[in-house]
Amino acid sequence: MPKAKKAEAKAKEGAAAASEEGLPAWAEQEIKSAQFGKPESMTRTGYILEIYPEDRRLDIQVYEQMPDGRVIVEGISLPKSANVNDLMKGFVYEFKINAYTAPLSDKLVELLKTKFGLDMKAIYNFELTELALMDVDSDAPAPSEPEEGDDD
Repeated sequence: MPKAKKAEAKAKEGAAAASEEGLPAWAEQEIKSAQFGKPESMTRTGYILEIYPEDRRLDIQVYEQMPDGRVIVEGISLPKSANVNDLMKGFVYEFKINAYTAPLSDKLVELLKTKFGLDMKAIYNFELTELALMDVDSDAPAPSEPEEGDDD
């Protein structure tokens, strides 16, 4: 077999293997055209893991799970009212978040479960609408000072 034919056959095999490894075209199309419903508004407390000032995005970790079970949300957009320079990593914030859900078809849910081991019934999109730094130290009792005359 000439080299050109061997290369062509290998390319076809590679393309077939790649399509077997990835999502079928119908599944990609369903994901790209997902229709998100009305948002569910929620409040979560947590802290900022990373700040991306040039993109106005954050990575956050919340104490209470999000609707999809995660506690880390990566790349969530900042509301226009937030000043990036005022944000601090590692401090406790209250986040007001809109969660949008787009359900997946039973056929796609089954494909994701059997082929990729993913138990996923919907696609989620999160939008940060407000954030406020919480004053968690104010709840702690003030340290007591010894009274005069207490030398015991």
